[in-house]
Amino acid sequence: MSQATYNKIWTDAQKDLDIQLQMEREQFLQPEKDRVKVFKMLASSYIKYMQIFRNLEEAHNGLVHQQKRAAIRQVLDGVIGRILEMKKEMVALENSEFHYIDNILEDLKLLPEDIEIPIPRYFIKENLEVLQQREKMLDEILCDAGLQTQIPVKAMTFEEAVKMIQVAERARQGRRRAVFMKQMYLEEKRTRQTKLQVQTGPNPDDAATRIQKVWRGYIQRKKTEKMREEEMIFLGMSLPPHLKAMSSSQMHAKQINAQQGEVHERNEEVFIKDKLRETEGLDIKETLEDQIGQCFIECRHIIGRFPDYPTKEAGGSATIFSEKTPEQVAAELAAKKEMALQKKTQKEGKEKEKGKEKTKGKTQKTGKKEEDEGWKMAPSNFLSIMEEGSSQYKAVWQNRDEGWDLLQDHDLELIKEEKREEVEEEIRVQVDELMQQKLESLKLAVDGEKSGKQKKGRKSEKKKKTARKKISELEEDLTSDRTIDSLYRELVEEGVLIKPKTVYLSDYIGEYSYLGTTLRQVDIEPVPSLADVRQLIALYGILPLGSQTVHEKAPLVKALLLAGPAGVGKKMLVDAICTETGANLFNLSASNIAGKYPGKSGLQMMLHMVLKVAKQLQPSVVWIGETEKTFYKSVPKAEEQMSPKRLEKILPKFLKALKAQDRVLLVGTTRRPFDANLKPFCKVYQKIIMIPRPDYASRFVLWKHIIQQNGGVITNLLNISCLAKVSDGFTQGHIVQVVRAVLSELRLLQMPRKPLRTAEFMTPLARQDPVYREEEETFKAWYAKTPLGRARSRALAKSEKAGKGKTK
Repeated sequence: MSQATYNKIWTDAQKDLDIQLQMEREQFLQPEKDRVKVFKMLASSYIKYMQIFRNLEEAHNGLVHQQKRAAIRQVLDGVIGRILEMKKEMVALENSEFHYIDNILEDLKLLPEDIEIPIPRYFIKENLEVLQQREKMLDEILCDAGLQTQIPVKAMTFEEAVKMIQVAERARQGRRRAVFMKQMYLEEKRTRQTKLQVQTGPNPDDAATRIQKVWRGYIQRKKTEKMREEEMIFLGMSLPPHLKAMSSSQMHAKQINAQQGEVHERNEEVFIKDKLRETEGLDIKETLEDQIGQCFIECRHIIGRFPDYPTKEAGGSATIFSEKTPEQVAAELAAKKEMALQKKTQKEGKEKEKGKEKTKGKTQKTGKKEEDEGWKMAPSNFLSIMEEGSSQYKAVWQNRDEGWDLLQDHDLELIKEEKREEVEEEIRVQVDELMQQKLESLKLAVDGEKSGKQKKGRKSEKKKKTARKKISELEEDLTSDRTIDSLYRELVEEGVLIKPKTVYLSDYIGEYSYLGTTLRQVDIEPVPSLADVRQLIALYGILPLGSQTVHEKAPLVKALLLAGPAGVGKKMLVDAICTETGANLFNLSASNIAGKYPGKSGLQMMLHMVLKVAKQLQPSVVWIGETEKTFYKSVPKAEEQMSPKRLEKILPKFLKALKAQDRVLLVGTTRRPFDANLKPFCKVYQKIIMIPRPDYASRFVLWKHIIQQNGGVITNLLNISCLAKVSDGFTQGHIVQVVRAVLSELRLLQMPRKPLRTAEFMTPLARQDPVYREEEETFKAWYAKTPLGRARSRALAKSEKAGKGKTK
């Protein structure tokens, strides 16, 4: 698509975003008691934000203009964060991670594919060079340590080598002989033509006709090329000759990947910044000195003395300088005093009310609960980001004339405005030092005061000392004398830092569940589909890890648990999170760390190293496979030597050390969660995702996809519907094993004359052990004991009572 098309997509997305923001201001400000209506409002907003997200991501990926991409990126982060906030509200409202909104999709005339969460491509593109270097370093360390699984090179026997050389030599001789015979044929043909010409002589009319044909063809081709070039310039798909300074290969490469022009742009930015410093630096310095000096005089006129100069940490002169008049400053001071008095009175009133509430009876408490039942949207961290991006779009890009900007590279005037602010900040630091000395001399000369730097310095030192005491065990720098590269190498050699498989989230095949809303209307909890699981992985795992802004301000998810039977793709989803975000993968499974870093100090050192490397080289994923072993109720005798419960007490400290700015996610996988102690288990894992076996629709899609992926051809003799029906109870892993067992190399060679039949898959499928109903019920019973499961069951019980009351 052309740049104009991507600009149109961006414009439409911004219009939809403005409409959605306006609707939120109208709907979400007033409290609402009807929970069904609230969920419908939230789900509708969630779907609309998802459509805006898809359009913005497509425009961001397609546009070449660097400043446009930066403007879209700001809004895109805001939309992603708002989607996560909406999801949190929907979970709190329904007490369930899975939502069924097919009736709303039907009203909006949308398909389930329209709410599929796209993975932003800039997660990988912006850090592609760093990720490639890290992958190369990881491969080198694994090869040096002998841990890299390489394809073994088969040793060739003497007879096989001789045969291969003979075949290659015979082929070479055959090619040479073919070239020689062709030359002989052309030579004979040429001699025959010359003999005929000598005998009969050339015909002048034929020669003139041939020359005319060649000339007319040449002239017509030139005219056509010129017309095509004029048409392309008119459509804006090509450049005029005087603007074709950039070669076609460079232009093509730039349109494919906009990141390639960043180095050139950075150099140009540095040049512009230096030029601005030379031309405007002196004027900026003089104006700043005059303004700060005037501010000192005005403050002394209002307060009666010169103000204290702010420190660098507080922002320097930027904090005291403002474009306000002295009257406005005085009014602000008076308003602050009034606010302080109001707060005191409110506190006193609250204390009195608390004393009264203790003496009141239960009837008043129940009445208060009924009053507080109204739902109101929680304050958002992303609405201001979206509004700021929208206003920036309207001010800069909406009505911008871009007819002259055929390159669509970057705007020099916008760069100058940004760099002018940076130059002003740099000069402000120098001016602060001069003006601070001038202020001290003024105070000494006029008021006879001295600065009190030493006292303030001592106070700050005391604060630092008290802050140091609060650092936890894992946050203490036990490896201050070592580099990150050495820690990285050690963790790789010990097998703690591993290489994830290259798997994308779209490879996790699963179909949308169309019966969810119908079942919930009759108070039956539906089994979630694999498409729902895929969405949760994108929301809780990939989107926060991929963007620093989203991770810092969105609802924080530090730990994620994937629970389900064997073969449902838990480890595959962990690899998909790492692949889509470019994250490091640390393996802290009980079987992997057994015998490594023994003792309490060794365990503390290992987790400290993992935490330090994960934070420094973020994003990172810490994976604990078979995580129920860490929280065993009773350790089996066969596993006592492995000491699987090593991490039980230190994992909460590990999570506590993770802050909002650290893009590190703890992911646990388990197929026997009921073997673990529930309370500490649910305390560590904030979000629990139950992954069921695939339903009929997902099995149908899976059979078809896996057969084609392994080289099979689907014909009328192969009944996919029958296979999907027969494989009820089997997981994705079972289906993959069956397909690979059938589609051997020999069977693939026989495919053209012997098509695949349904019966061929029955025998290998019968050898697999399915997921029995008893195991499914055990998983459901365990999930019902988790905090979210208990809340959901209470909500279902309330709805059942309400339904019985209505029927009576």
